[in-house]
Amino acid sequence: MARIAFIGLGIMGSPMAVHFHNAGHQVVGYNRTPAKTKALVEAGGTAAASVSEAVADADVVALMVTDTPDVVEVLTGAGGVFETAKPGTLIIDFSTIRPDVTADLAAQARSRGLRMVDAPVSGGEVGAQNATLSIMVGGTEEDFAAARPFLEVVGKTIVHVGPSGSGQTVKAANQLIVAGHLAVLAEAIVFLEAYGVDVSAALDVLGGGLARSAIMEHKAELMRRRSFTPGFRLDLHHKDLGIVTTAAREAGVVIPVAAAAAQLIAAARANGDGDLDHSALFRTIARLSGRD
Repeated sequence: MARIAFIGLGIMGSPMAVHFHNAGHQVVGYNRTPAKTKALVEAGGTAAASVSEAVADADVVALMVTDTPDVVEVLTGAGGVFETAKPGTLIIDFSTIRPDVTADLAAQARSRGLRMVDAPVSGGEVGAQNATLSIMVGGTEEDFAAARPFLEVVGKTIVHVGPSGSGQTVKAANQLIVAGHLAVLAEAIVFLEAYGVDVSAALDVLGGGLARSAIMEHKAELMRRRSFTPGFRLDLHHKDLGIVTTAAREAGVVIPVAAAAAQLIAAARANGDGDLDHSALFRTIARLSGRD
């Protein structure tokens, strides 16, 4: 069993850290908001007062933090992972950040005798709680092989997709697809309601045909009931679409549907919905028809 430092114990990170503890690993967690270490401590894990304290003597360092600057700070800042981790430590970054920054950080890690894989996840809070996440992994074959036993503790679908940064690229594509699905699902529900259709029955039959998707399965009922308790915050999806649009521009790829979805999500944030679940994009779509 390994000693794991888990940095970032929010909606996703907290249940993932608990899964590692329950699998028999020694887990030391750190979060900028100390209260968020509660679930791990109650499960039998340990809370650290700093990144350096958590990382000291760790075999594996797992990150699940919000954005690119957060990962950079945790890894390269004073008292951070690069400064503190012992040679050979395996870094698994579950965060969703820019692919180019990930590739650079992985190169820095190698120069310091550390190993690093980018392993962003899909599946949301439910997937984290149930250990059924889909994990797209970038890094060397050797580092992926070393990381896989740990990834299997929290994930169900685990795929090595290429060198460092590739996991983040695939995650960006995932967030593009999810945003598009959320937008068209919201439009469909507004359309059905406008005609007085039994929306629940309509969604049942649509879910049995080609329109079926995981987004419909998990988000349609939330939209129908206007229940937007955050599982994945709209603010975070806004951040992710910024990654998508920037990376697409750098690659010379035109993504008009993603651009439209990004603008709709930006409008939802501007209307104060950023802390709601990303299914709350429905509210913006409905407002466009005066039906919120």
